[in-house]
Amino acid sequence: QVQLVESGGGLVQAGGSLRLSCAASRSLSGFFDMGWYRQAPGKEREQVASITISGGLTNYGDSVKGRFTISRVNAKNTVYLQMNSLKPEDTAVYFCHGSPGDNWGQGTQVTVVS
Repeated sequence: QVQLVESGGGLVQAGGSLRLSCAASRSLSGFFDMGWYRQAPGKEREQVASITISGGLTNYGDSVKGRFTISRVNAKNTVYLQMNSLKPEDTAVYFCHGSPGDNWGQGTQVTVVS
């Protein structure tokens, strides 16, 4: 079972930036795509962004388009989520996911204060 470890979360003021990292325990080439999801208290988990490993095709949720950027560095087995212009409504636990399979990280907390 592959392990995914997120890092980079924290407390930031509205308008600020954070970069999340997701390090995989093996090569990213074993995945078709990887994505970032988030879950706020009392809400369902939602997909934020995804990227295909081979072609680097990206997809974003409407609420983060133009503010967040997903990328991957295959040599480091790592996927990133650059988050700019953060808003209080971005506050959530952010999870990394890899498919195929149901591979999830443990999550990292992002808190945006106004």
